[in-house]
Amino acid sequence: MRRLNGVLFLVLICAITAAAGTKASGTTTLKNLEPAGTPGTQGKKNKKTKQQFDFSFEASGKTYTCRTGEKTTVNATDFVVGSNVNYEIDGDNGKLKSAAGKEVKCTIVRVADISSSPQ
Repeated sequence: MRRLNGVLFLVLICAITAAAGTKASGTTTLKNLEPAGTPGTQGKKNKKTKQQFDFSFEASGKTYTCRTGEKTTVNATDFVVGSNVNYEIDGDNGKLKSAAGKEVKCTIVRVADISSSPQ
């Protein structure tokens, strides 16, 4: 009975690990960088809200849009559209690093397959 429980536990752990999502990393070209929304200007809580940005890039046959957090400070000139960036994707968490070494953490908000022909 203990052996059966041990085997079931091992199978469960393997299933959870496989379902946790894939990790991807590499180098790609930054396709677009644009502001997302506007920072809050009213209220005590919103005064600390920073401008959010959407980074768009292609990796592993998909187009990703990755949005920075409300408390993340980003200097948009550190990430030049058309330049190479290193990326890491872990589930819905992303990390981008520019050629100059500037790094930003973001959340994947959109994933789309790259179509072979425009529609």
